[in-house]
Amino acid sequence: MSVNIPIKPEIEINSENKCSFCTGSTCCTYITQHIDTPRAKIDFEHLLWQISHENIRIYKDEDGWTLLVETKCLHLQINGDCGIYHNRPNICRDHTNDYCEFDAPSEDGFDLYFKDYNQLRDYCIKRFKKWDK
Repeated sequence: MSVNIPIKPEIEINSENKCSFCTGSTCCTYITQHIDTPRAKIDFEHLLWQISHENIRIYKDEDGWTLLVETKCLHLQINGDCGIYHNRPNICRDHTNDYCEFDAPSEDGFDLYFKDYNQLRDYCIKRFKKWDK
């Protein structure tokens, strides 16, 4: 006896339909703010103060240094849709998903990534030989 098992065609994921496959709506769970490149000890002391707060991360990539605040958009619906899609801010409209967190974790593109105070402080100690003196 033979059994016919229907074969589902694979769906090609592209920038037009990618968001509908994203289960975490990752791009709507944080905001970023580019910051001046820290050079002096006082600059890093300021970053240490910032990263001492909840949901703050700091990274450096090809575009420079960035403060990342993990905070979900208030308009993100339970199903991952935008509750104000047709009236969303321009920054949301301009966001491209050509290559995004769906494709690879953001951290993969970071030169430096600090998740907490201790990680950044360790970096400061290595960078500034007289950090604690």
